[in-house]
Amino acid sequence: MNIIIDVKDGLPIYHQIAKQIRFMIASGLLRPDEDLPPIRTLATQLRVTPNTVVKAYEELERSGVISKRRGSGCFVSDGPSMLAEREKRRILEQRIDGLLTEARQLNYKPEDLFKLIHKRLALLNSNVIKNASGDE
Repeated sequence: MNIIIDVKDGLPIYHQIAKQIRFMIASGLLRPDEDLPPIRTLATQLRVTPNTVVKAYEELERSGVISKRRGSGCFVSDGPSMLAEREKRRILEQRIDGLLTEARQLNYKPEDLFKLIHKRLALLNSNVIKNASGDE
């Protein structure tokens, strides 16, 4: 599990851990019923206290993202996929908000931003089509 802690972020470390696990679940990197690393293992890997990981796992459990099984550890919940869809939407909304804020700071007009997005999307789609057909 590749979680990156940024002590300069301002966000508590346990929130950073929970946020990144949510992202991994929403993006399909972690699948329903997949087990999460044991608390001590993840704490050692991230160089944080076990209590920090406990807080992250508790936050995820309260929101229904993971479930604890006595004696077996923590697992990605196999509940409704609405959670994943809601998380995907939240992630995209945050990124869009950041883009819009930067565009405003750069005095970019909304029309120009939309044109740029469409241009980049067309480029992305053409590259996906080329890669899918084996053309390089």
